[in-house]
Amino acid sequence: MTRVLTRLRRRAGAQRERGSSSIQMVMLLPALFAIMFLGLQGSLWYHARSVAIAAAQEGARTAGAHNSSADAGINDATSFIADAGGADVLAGATVTGNRSAVTATVTVRGSSMSVIPGWTITVRQSASVPVERLTG
Repeated sequence: MTRVLTRLRRRAGAQRERGSSSIQMVMLLPALFAIMFLGLQGSLWYHARSVAIAAAQEGARTAGAHNSSADAGINDATSFIADAGGADVLAGATVTGNRSAVTATVTVRGSSMSVIPGWTITVRQSASVPVERLTG
């Protein structure tokens, strides 16, 4: 008799929990997707930032070289971005440069790719180096 009562109690408990896994999935799946997309977006931003700083450093080294110019640094930074993936990595990239008697500066601006619709992340990195010069 106790076995029969135990079985009936188990079945009654199971009946009350029917569909609970569906409710859990409906509540947890959007949170899981949000975490995955935010992680992916963070990695895309980090990669675009790394490419931008590397391009700015490359351009600044070229612009700061002896007998070089800011235009040469801008050209090197632009070609670095193109070699690194171009608009797929850093969309709408613009490169500006400045060279004075003592420093050369190159700035790279652009947008990271976005997996979240309507969200644009701007990346701006700058690098400065001393200008090479011969002293006496």
